[in-house]
Amino acid sequence: MTEAKRIADKVFLFAESLLPGIGMDLIDVEFRFESGRWVLRVFIDKEGGVTLDDCARVSRELGDLIETEDIINYHYELEVSSPGLDRPLKKERDFLCSIGKMVTIKMSVPIDKRRNFTGRLANVSEGVIDLLVDGNNTVHLPLKGIDKARLKYEFDN
Repeated sequence: MTEAKRIADKVFLFAESLLPGIGMDLIDVEFRFESGRWVLRVFIDKEGGVTLDDCARVSRELGDLIETEDIINYHYELEVSSPGLDRPLKKERDFLCSIGKMVTIKMSVPIDKRRNFTGRLANVSEGVIDLLVDGNNTVHLPLKGIDKARLKYEFDN
């Protein structure tokens, strides 16, 4: 496991315990080196959507916690935001809330010689998602085998 992944996972655990107490849901955490600097991105959500004040509050509280616990020992930028229209899907609950929507999925290991899938999320049951791809073909993908998954925004014609 890389140092960046270890830090992101640790921040994820701290944020996951902090956010429900202030009425927020944790969607994802990324820690990356970009444009000559380290960036810690925390994506949050709540019923009715996230406001700028919500992001500022989480930034203050989570930033203080990260410093107190001495998780990151070098300079970084903390960015807190909503997940956006193409929000990542991480937990089974995320997939359940997205049934009927278009998603893009990248598998860790190929399924039927494919790693990348785009389709309409049809069902989630017992750790497996059913995805309608290429018209009406259903592909069964194990949640544990998903490397990345995101909603695919559908534009109205």
